[in-house]
Order: sequence, then C-alpha cells, then structure tokens
Amino acid sequence: MRHGSIPGARGRVRPLTLLGNPVLHEPCKDVTDFGPELASFVEDLFATMYAARGVGLAANQVGDSRRVFVYDCPDDDEVRHVGHVVNPRLVEADGVMLRGPEGCLSLPGLEAGTERYDHAVVEGRPVTGEPVTVHGTGFFARCLQHETDHLEGTVYADRLTGWRRRRLARQGAPASWSR
Repeated sequence: MRHGSIPGARGRVRPLTLLGNPVLHEPCKDVTDFGPELASFVEDLFATMYAARGVGLAANQVGDSRRVFVYDCPDDDEVRHVGHVVNPRLVEADGVMLRGPEGCLSLPGLEAGTERYDHAVVEGRPVTGEPVTVHGTGFFARCLQHETDHLEGTVYADRLTGWRRRRLARQGAPASWSR
C-alpha cells in the first residue's frame, strides 16, 4: 500500500523543450528559494515526465533554468527509484563503463548507444532543503548521469562521436523539432 500522494498528481503538464532550444545547452542555476513554489514546480516536473512516459526529467527540459530534476527509474534489478534532487552534483561516476541505448524526451523518437558508468552518486537537496545523497547502479546510474548532464547544459547527443553521432544527426534531420 502506498503512503502519501503520488508524485505529479497535483502537477500540471508543461510543454517539453526540444533539441535546438538554447536553454538545453546552458548550465542551470542553483535554487535558493525552497518555498511552496518549488514544491509545485517539482509536481509539474513529475506530471510532465509521466505524461511523456519518461524515467527522468530536468528543469531545462521544460524551459526552466533551475537546477532540479525528477526521476522514476528502475535499476538493473528492477528496483524502482522515485524522487527528485534540487541543486544536484554528480560526486561519483565509476565502476564499469557501459555503452547502452539512451534516449531523451527532448530528442523524441531517437536513441543511441551512449557510454555511461554503471555506478553514480548524486548529492543535493529535496524541496524541504535538507541534504540528500542518491546512489544509483545500472540503468538508474545512467539516469542520474543523464539528468545531471542536462543541468550542466549537455544532452546525450553531445557525448556521441564518430558514426554514432552522424547516425543520430541523420535520424533527427527529418524531425520538425530539429530545424
């Protein structure tokens, strides 16, 4: 039985920011106001992520430059991780480097093999303001690195090189959002 409210149940779905919008390539700014407006914004992020059928969503993916992301993501053992981090910093990314399929709500319909570590640790705060540390392994570690990258102004396509980068560019060229 679930205790408490479902994340995003009180939020509103916001339009997604798509590749080509400069906000996706600008570092986000630290949050300083931990009031009710931030809690409402996190609800909106959850609602938007669920509506888009994603496993993570960063603030700049809805056009907001605050340093915050949400997630509802399984690890490789199918353990579900649900939460959010305000002012996250990736403090560890280690273990085995794996290339795996990666997609993004800001690059709809596209996917590419992207290298990520299989262990990650993010430190930050929830909307209530106290320190929090989030540990991730496997697919959840990939999610933590992906969302933290967003807040630094990096999309997964920026990490691709060679034929993978060229293939993704060709696949995205016909999309109306890529022009």
